[in-house]
Amino acid sequence: MSTAALARFIDIHVLQPVPFANLNRDDTNSVKTVQYGNTLRTRVSSQSWKRAVRTAFEEHIGDAALRTRRIGERVTKLLVTRDGWPRELAERAGGHVAAASSIKFELAKDPKDPKQTVPNKVLTNAMVYVPESAVTELADLAVEHREALQSAKDIKKPADKSALPKERVEAILRSRNGVINLFGRMLAEVDEAGVDGAVQVAHALTTHMTDVELDYFSAVDDVTDAWADSTGSGHMGHAEFSAGTFYRYATLDLRDLARNLEGTGSELRELAHAFLHAFIMSLPQAKKNSTAPHTIPDLVHIAVRSDRPLSYAAAFERPVTAAPEGGYAAPSRDALAAYARAANTMLGTRNILASGWTSLETKTLDGLGTRHDAFDDLLTTSLDVALTHQGGTTA
Repeated sequence: MSTAALARFIDIHVLQPVPFANLNRDDTNSVKTVQYGNTLRTRVSSQSWKRAVRTAFEEHIGDAALRTRRIGERVTKLLVTRDGWPRELAERAGGHVAAASSIKFELAKDPKDPKQTVPNKVLTNAMVYVPESAVTELADLAVEHREALQSAKDIKKPADKSALPKERVEAILRSRNGVINLFGRMLAEVDEAGVDGAVQVAHALTTHMTDVELDYFSAVDDVTDAWADSTGSGHMGHAEFSAGTFYRYATLDLRDLARNLEGTGSELRELAHAFLHAFIMSLPQAKKNSTAPHTIPDLVHIAVRSDRPLSYAAAFERPVTAAPEGGYAAPSRDALAAYARAANTMLGTRNILASGWTSLETKTLDGLGTRHDAFDDLLTTSLDVALTHQGGTTA
C-alpha cells in the first residue's frame, strides 16, 4: 500500500445553531468574540469546548483522567475513606506523595493566617495529568511504605525530601489511559511523561456577524417581599449573551493515536469513535441553568484524508447573511458545501479516502460527499474506511 493511500487524518466539521447563551466567558464575564473578515463574531475557545468534549468522551469510554495540583489531597482522602488511616497520617502521606517527584512544589497558605503555610498541604507547581486509577496506585504505594511514613517528618517546606521512592511515584505519573493517549499531556518536569496529543481543536466562531446583548436582571428578596416593608429587588445586575450559528472544526491524527496506543485496531476504533461522537454531541456548560442552550448540530461533515488536515473556516471569512425569511443555518450549509466543492476542485480528490455528511437539511449538498441519515451511520462508514486504509481491521 502506497503512503498516499494511508488514512492519516479524520476531519470533522460541524454547523450548530446556539440560542441566547454565553457558552464561554472571559475574565470579565463577557462573551468571547473575534474579529474575522472585519466583522465581530461570537467565539467559544477551543479549551472550553475541548473540556466539554473530554468530559463526554470519558463518560463514553468509562474511564477518566485527573488534572490537578492537589494530587496529594486526593491520596489523603482515599487513605482515610478506603483504608481508615488517621487523618494526620493520611495528610502526611499525601504531602510525601506530592513531594516525591521532580515537580517543584509549594505549601498551601493557611486560610486563617495567609502568612503561614499548612504542613503537608502540598501544591505542585505544574498540574499533573494522570488516569484516575493513578490515585489508587499512589495510595497503595503509601500503604506499602506506611512504617516509613509514620516515622517520617511532615512536609513543611519545598526543600523537604519525601520518604517515598521517587522512581516509583514518577512511574505512576507517567501512566496513561485512553484520555491521555487521545488528548495528550504536557509534563516536562517528569522525564518521558509528555504525550503528543492526537487531536487538534479549533476555536468555534459564528458564521455570521453577531452582536453581544446585555441582559438586565433582578432578584426578589423573598423575606422583604413577604413582609411588604419595602419595594424593589434584593439584587440587580446585568450579564452578556449572544446567539448564532457556529462553525466547529477538529481533526484526529490516526497515526499519532496509533503510536500513543501501541495497541490493537479495536482500541484505535473505540477511541476514535468515542471522540467523534463526543465532539458532535458535547456543549460547554457555562450558564446552562439560566439559558439551557441544548441544541444539536444542524450539519456534520467528516472527511478521511491521507495528506493533511483541512479546515473550512475560510468559507465564513465573508460572513453569511440571513436567508430572506430569516435564519443563518441554511446559508451556512450552502457556504460550507460551496467552499468544500471549490477546495476539492483546486486540490484534487485523490487524498480524500472518504467524505460524508448528515444534516437536518433535506436537499443535496454537493461537495460534502455521501449523505447519511444518522450520526452513527456517518461515523461507522468513515471509520470503516479510515481504519481499513490505516492497515488495520475494522473489527
